[in-house]
Amino acid sequence: MDVAELKGRMLAVVDEVAELLLDTSHQIHANPELNFEERFAHGLLTDVLEQRGIPVTRSAYELETAFEATVGDEGPTIAICLEYDALPVVGHACGHNVIAAAGLGAALAAAALAGEAGGRVRILGTPAEEGGGGKVLMGDRGAFEGVDAAMMVHPADADLLAMDAIAATHLEVVYEGVAAHAAAFPHLGRNALDAAVLGYVNVAALRQHIEATDRVHGVFLEGGDKANIVPERTRMQWMVRSARFASLEPLQKRVEACFEAGAAATGCTCSHRVSNPPYADMVDNPVLVGLYAANSEALGRPLADPRAGGARVVGSTDMGNVSYLVPSIHPMVKVAPTGVSIHSHEFTAHARSEAGDAAALHGARAMAATVADLWADRSLVADARTAFEQAT
Repeated sequence: MDVAELKGRMLAVVDEVAELLLDTSHQIHANPELNFEERFAHGLLTDVLEQRGIPVTRSAYELETAFEATVGDEGPTIAICLEYDALPVVGHACGHNVIAAAGLGAALAAAALAGEAGGRVRILGTPAEEGGGGKVLMGDRGAFEGVDAAMMVHPADADLLAMDAIAATHLEVVYEGVAAHAAAFPHLGRNALDAAVLGYVNVAALRQHIEATDRVHGVFLEGGDKANIVPERTRMQWMVRSARFASLEPLQKRVEACFEAGAAATGCTCSHRVSNPPYADMVDNPVLVGLYAANSEALGRPLADPRAGGARVVGSTDMGNVSYLVPSIHPMVKVAPTGVSIHSHEFTAHARSEAGDAAALHGARAMAATVADLWADRSLVADARTAFEQAT
C-alpha cells in the first residue's frame, strides 16, 4: 500500500468516527477531573477502544487512571499520547478534552490499518499532566520502550509547530512557627505567615536577576487560622521553570535560599520538597515536525514557527521527558482566538466550541497522516532517530 492510499484510508476512518470523537471530547469536558482522579475519562476512553475491538490494559503501569493498548505485530512502533486531566476551578482550560479526542481519532485510524500497513501503534492514556507527571512515571516503568516515535497535539490560540516547553519542578514549602495570642502575648509567637510572606518577597526580588526564559511563581495554600492567633503553620506551592533541564537545578537552589531566608528572619523553620517529578524541556524532533507540518498544511492548516516571531505559548509538559526518551513532537492546534490565554475561563469555553471540535478532528487527521508517513517509509524513522540522538 503506497503512502497516499494509506493516508486516504486513515483519514476515512477519522471521518467515520468523527461524531464519536466529538461526543468523547464533550463528555470529558463536562466532567473535569484532577491529577490521578480521571476515572470518568479513563473509563470512557477505554470503553471506546474496547468497543472498537482493541484490547486495552486498564490502570497500566501501576497508575489507576493510565491505560495502554498496542495494535500491530511488526514494523515501526508509533506512540500516540492522550491527556485528559483538568485544572481546579477552570476545568478544561488547557483543552485536554481536545487532546484526548484527537489522540483517540489518530489511534483508531492507525489501529484499523496497522495490519495491512505493517506497522504498530501504541495508544497511551497518560494521566496527571497538570503537575503529576504521569508520562514521567510511565516512562520510568517502560511505557516507551521499543517506541520509534511519540506524538500528541495540544490546543492553543494559534496553529504552531511547537510549544516553548521549558523544564519545570514543583515545590511544596512549609513554615512552622509558634502560636500565641496576637494581642496579649505576641512576643511569645513566631509568625509562620510572616516567614512565608518574606519568602515570597525574596523570590520577587530574585526575579530581577534571572534569565528572561526563567519563570518562578507560587501560591499560598495555608495562611493561618484566625486573625488573633499568631499563625503557626503556612504552606505554599511553587513552580520553578528554566529553559533547559541543565539550568533548572541551579535556579531551584536560589529559590530555596529565598524561602530559607524568610524562616531565618522570623525565627521559624522551613521545609521544602519536590512534590512531583521534574519536567524536562521539550526536544521537538525536526523530522517528525516536518512530516506533521506538511500534513497539517495539506489538510488546510499551515503551522507558524514560534521561533520566527509572532504567537508563542510558553509552559511545561511531561511530554518533554518523553522527548528525551524517543523522537517526539508536541505541535499546537488553534481552538481559540489569538490572544486568549490557556488556563483561563475563556479558554475553557473555547475547548467545547465548534473551533475546539474542528481542532480535535484536525489533530486526529494530521497525526494519522504522520503515522502513515512513518509506516510507509522506514528511512524516515531512521532519520528521526539520528536527529534525536544528535539533539539529546
